[in-house]
Amino acid sequence: MAEGVEVVERNKKAQFEYDIEETLEAGLVLEGSEVKSVRQGKVSLDGAYCQVDRYGEMKIHGMYIKPYDQAGPFGHEPRRDRKLLMHDEEIQKWGDMAEKKRYTIVPLELYFRDGWAKLKIGLAKGRKKHDKRQAIKEREEKRRMEQTKRKYNL
Repeated sequence: MAEGVEVVERNKKAQFEYDIEETLEAGLVLEGSEVKSVRQGKVSLDGAYCQVDRYGEMKIHGMYIKPYDQAGPFGHEPRRDRKLLMHDEEIQKWGDMAEKKRYTIVPLELYFRDGWAKLKIGLAKGRKKHDKRQAIKEREEKRRMEQTKRKYNL
């Protein structure tokens, strides 16, 4: 079993579309063929979101995992809802924040930690158009500062 952290997929769009206020690491329940596809990097977090269902379980919706070719007819459904492994208190807290205070729970990063699939999720508020422009402006300023520092060896 490989040790350490191996990042498979990042949700770059979520960093731009939302203000992330809190993050959390959650385990992920996957089928065998899903794990094989994720290890090959054939996964996408675009458009995915998390939600507490009526049974009190946190699930991720809309995550795409490409079917594993060698699985044949025993493969998985690419966009099925997948259960997240979290403590009950965390599910309760995050579910309440999402429902009552209009937060969104977005997946930020999918990775393997010591061989186990983990998902970093964030409690986020959606940005308005002017907030996105401000984020672009700040990112450009930061990039120019880094270029200037490198140019003058600071």
